[in-house]
Amino acid sequence: METLIIHTPFIQLNSALKLLGWVDSGSMANEVIDMQMVKVDGNIELRKRNKIYPGMKIEFEGQTALVQEAQ
Repeated sequence: METLIIHTPFIQLNSALKLLGWVDSGSMANEVIDMQMVKVDGNIELRKRNKIYPGMKIEFEGQTALVQEAQ
């Protein structure tokens, strides 16, 4: 499981996918979200700009990342 450290209160889902390096562009992030390929906390997520907060888990193509707040 990867860890995504954020320095803000939240990150948008499509931005998180890009930051993790799981997609090459924002448009690709939006596309995989539309195709129901992304889960947040175990549920398929269709909101591209869904706010992801520390403690939430993102899953995509067998990869998992836990979002954590910077210390």
